Amino acid sequence: MSKRRDVPGIRPYDGPAGGWGALKATAQAVRQQMEVVEAPMVLLRTNQPTGFDCPGCAWPDKEHRSTFQFCENGAKAVTWEATSKRVTPAFFAQHTVSELLELSDYELEGFGRLTHPMAYDAGTDKFVPVSWEAAFARIGEVMRGLDSPDQAEFYTSGRASNEAAYLFQLFAREFGTNNFPDCSNMCHEATSVGLPQSIGIGKGTVSLEDFDHTDLILSIGHNPGTNHPRMMGTLHEVARRNVPIIVFNPLRERALERFADPQSIVEMATFTSTNIASTYYQVRAGGDAAALKGIMKALLALDAERGDVLDHAFIAEHTQGFDALAADLAATSWADIEAESGLRRADLEKVAEVYARSNAAMVTYGMGITQHNTGTANVKLIVDLLLLRGNFGKPGAGICPLRGHSNVQGNRTVGITEKPSAEFLDRLEAVFGFQPPRGHGHDAVRTMQAMVEGTARALICLGGNFAVALPDPQRCFAAMKTLALSVHLGTKLNRSHLLVGRETFLLPVLGRTELDVQAGGPQSVTVEDSMSMVHASAGKLKPASSELRSEPAIVAAMAAATLPRSKIDWMELVADYDRIRDLIERTVPGFDDYNARIRVPGGFRMPLPPTERKWNTPTGKAMFSVFPGVRERYEPWPEDVLRLVTIRSHDQYNTTIYGLDDRYRGVFGRRDVLFMNPQDLAAQGLEHGDLVDIETVSPTRSLRLEGITAIEYSIARGSVAAYYPEANVLVPLDYIDKESGTPSYKSIPVRIRRARSQRASA
Repeated sequence: MSKRRDVPGIRPYDGPAGGWGALKATAQAVRQQMEVVEAPMVLLRTNQPTGFDCPGCAWPDKEHRSTFQFCENGAKAVTWEATSKRVTPAFFAQHTVSELLELSDYELEGFGRLTHPMAYDAGTDKFVPVSWEAAFARIGEVMRGLDSPDQAEFYTSGRASNEAAYLFQLFAREFGTNNFPDCSNMCHEATSVGLPQSIGIGKGTVSLEDFDHTDLILSIGHNPGTNHPRMMGTLHEVARRNVPIIVFNPLRERALERFADPQSIVEMATFTSTNIASTYYQVRAGGDAAALKGIMKALLALDAERGDVLDHAFIAEHTQGFDALAADLAATSWADIEAESGLRRADLEKVAEVYARSNAAMVTYGMGITQHNTGTANVKLIVDLLLLRGNFGKPGAGICPLRGHSNVQGNRTVGITEKPSAEFLDRLEAVFGFQPPRGHGHDAVRTMQAMVEGTARALICLGGNFAVALPDPQRCFAAMKTLALSVHLGTKLNRSHLLVGRETFLLPVLGRTELDVQAGGPQSVTVEDSMSMVHASAGKLKPASSELRSEPAIVAAMAAATLPRSKIDWMELVADYDRIRDLIERTVPGFDDYNARIRVPGGFRMPLPPTERKWNTPTGKAMFSVFPGVRERYEPWPEDVLRLVTIRSHDQYNTTIYGLDDRYRGVFGRRDVLFMNPQDLAAQGLEHGDLVDIETVSPTRSLRLEGITAIEYSIARGSVAAYYPEANVLVPLDYIDKESGTPSYKSIPVRIRRARSQRASA
C-alpha cells in the first residue's frame, strides 16, 4: 500500500448517493443560477404530462406517480438552462475570441444564455450582432457555393427534438448529402450497429414495467448516479425487493453501492440508505468481453452437468449460430479469461449460478461496453448471454442500453443517420418529390477526418460541443478553424463556437424549458426516451431573450435560404409543429396517429418486435455471434501499459460542466486528477498525491497529458481513470471500433511516469 498523505481537494465522501447531499446540491444549483422564487415551480413542471421534458438524461418517467420527477443532476440541467445570466452583444464587444479561448469550458458556459444572433468578424476578432435575415441569407449563399453537397456536414446533439431533427435531416438530404455526424456516434453507435445484427433493431427491449418483474439485473459499465440519475429510483425499488443486482465496473461508484432516495421519508429522517449492488465485481477496463465469455462458459458447463439450464426450446425456435458460439466458448481457456478480465473463475461461475436460477433477467449497460475497439462485438456478446436463457419477449427480461441525452434515440428514429435505409429514402422521395442521396455519409469521426484532410468545408451544428466531444483536440481544434463556414445553434457559449472558420455564426435557440410560440400558437415538441416511449414536451418559461428562435424555425429558415427551388414550404411547416409530425407519420414507421397519441399523457411506445419474439434480421432469427479470443483490442501491449478510462464527474453532463466537485468520488474544486489503484501506484514508485505525466502508447503519434495529480482510488488493477473531456488529448482520432466508428474512450493504452517537473526537482 502506498503512503497516504493529504492532497488539496481530495477527501473521502462517506455518505450514500442521493439523500441530503443531493438536496443540498440541488439547492445550491438553484441559488447560483435562478431566481429562488421561480425555481420551485419550474422544477415541479419537469417531466410532468403538461410540462417539459428534462433536458438531461433519457430515463423514462414512471407513469408520473410522483410529484417530483427530477433528480439532482436533472435539476442542475434545468437550472443551467433556465439561468438568469445572459451573454449579450455587449459581452462579446468586451471580449475577443482569442481572450475567450483562454478560459475553461466551465467558465465559458457559466456566463449564461446567448441572447442574439452573432457573426464572427475577423478584423476585430470578435463576434458582432447580425440580423436573423442577414445570417440566413449568408449561410444559404455559402452553402450553395460549395463544390459538392458532400463538403457540408450536419451535426446533431441528442437534445434536439424529433421535430427539429426531422427537418434537419430533410434539409441535408434535399441539399444532397447523408453526412450526419451526431452525438450517438461517440457513445452508443455500437448499440445501433450491433443490436440490429443480433435482434433486428438498434434499441433496448425492456420497459420500466419490466423492472417490476425482473428477478436479476446484470449492470455492466455504467454509473447511473451521475449519467442517468433518475434510474436510481428504479434501482432503489428493485434492491428493496431483494432482487440481485450484480455490477461489473472498473471503478467503485457510490450510486451502485448505496443510495438514499430523497423521496423516502424514512431514509431521509433516519439518515439511512439502501444497498444497490448485491455483488460488485471490479472488472479490468477492457475486460468485459472476457467476463461475459466466462459467465457463458460456466453456464454451458452447468447445462452439461445437470441439464435444463439453457432454454433449448427458445434456442431451437428463435435463434441461429448457437453451435459456433458453444465451440468458441469451449476453446476459450479460463486462464485467458481470468488474465484479461481481472476476475476469478470462481466469481464468474457464481454469477452463472445466479443467472441460471433466474426466471427473468435483464442486462443494463452503458459506454463502458460501447466505447472500446470492440464495442459492437461487446454489445452482441450481451445479446448472446440473454439468448442462452430466452431472456427476450417475456416480462422482466431483455436488454437495456442506457442512452445519454434526452432525445438521442429519437433523433436516430426520425432519420439522423449517415447510413439511411433504402426504404426510408424511398418514402422521402415519394412524399417530397426530390431524389435523396443514396450513398453512406460521414459519422462524427469521419467528419473530423474530412476537416483535417480539407475536404469538408461547412459545418452546421444543431446544438452540442462538437470539437470538444471528439478525441484528439490537437487535430480537431485546428481543423475547425479551416472551415469556410461554421454555424452553431445553441443556448450557451462553448469552445466549439470559438474555433472560428472563415465565417462563423452563433444562432441562439429556445431551451426545452421555454415557451415556444409560432404563427399557429404555442407549440410542443416530442422526444423518445431510452425505452422507446415518445411523449410531448412544452416549455412554460418566458424566453431568455425576445431574439431567440426555436430550433425547428431556425432549421427551416436555413433550408429555405439555401434551397430557393425547394418544393417544401419550410416556413409553413414551422407555423404549426403538427404539420411536421404529419410528415414524420407518413415517412417513418411506428408513428401512426402521431398527433393524437402525443396528446395522451405519457405518450406511446414505438414498435419493438423482439418483445414479441419477432426478429427483423436477414434470417428471421435472433443471431448468436462469436467474439474471437478475449481481448478488446487490436494488438498486445507491453506489461507496463495501463488502460485509461475517461469518465464524467458528478457535476457534469457530457461536455457541460456544472461545477468542479465530484462529490461521490471525494474530489472537490478540481478536475486535474488521475484515479489509480494503490498497487499500481506502488508498482510505479509513486505515492498518493504525486504529479504524473500520462503518455498514450501509439505507434504513430505522441499524445501526452502532463502534470496530473495521481490519487488512490478503488479501481481495478491495471486500470486508471481521468476526466473527460480533458483526457481527450490522449485519445487518437482513429482509435475506434471499426464496426461502428465509436471512439475508444474507455480503454486507451497509456504509460504513467512521475511528472518531468518532479523529476527535475528531485
